[in-house]
Amino acid sequence: MDAVRVALLREVLAGTEWVQATRRFAGALRSSVAPHRGGLLLVGSAAYEPWHLAAHLDDEAAWSGLPELSPTLVRHRVPGGAPAHLAVGLGRLEAAGRGETLLVVAPGAPGAGLLERVHDARRNGATVLALDGGDRDLHALAHDALAAPPAPPAGAPAASPDLDLDTVQHLVSAAAGENCLPPSRGRRRFRDRLARLADQLTAPPPPRW
Repeated sequence: MDAVRVALLREVLAGTEWVQATRRFAGALRSSVAPHRGGLLLVGSAAYEPWHLAAHLDDEAAWSGLPELSPTLVRHRVPGGAPAHLAVGLGRLEAAGRGETLLVVAPGAPGAGLLERVHDARRNGATVLALDGGDRDLHALAHDALAAPPAPPAGAPAASPDLDLDTVQHLVSAAAGENCLPPSRGRRRFRDRLARLADQLTAPPPPRW
């Protein structure tokens, strides 16, 4: 999602909770990783792998000057021959502890196995954040959580236009990088950001992900 669409979506959502909610959650993410200079683990459910969010956070980390936002994608299944940065399995969560942040992204139930690992990571001192569909068990483990609006019944209008978990992830990743430019570089103008992201619209996906 480019910056123009993010800006338009925020205009559409003006007057709702979502603009501030996504910015608040992004602030919680920044504040959890910045003091420790990294250690962001990103994991989804067995049925949902948040590689798109991983790519966006990696991009925002480079643009904003906050390398701490660049995540390690933890995968339920690692295919043979995967590059090193895409070959991190669930065993990595067993080593998660103090100074690290675990961001769980799941549109549905995360599953008992993942919840157990998240519980162990929190018990070992990791900060747990959840971006999901509102799972009670996951939210009970999270230090901070943001739930996307549920899908409306068939034929019923959506409570918020074009707002689902994927869109919420775009809003969060954009907000995570937009307000944290390093003082030495100064604040880039909004049009510079638009130009940068407009170029990305015609570019192939980054090879990292």
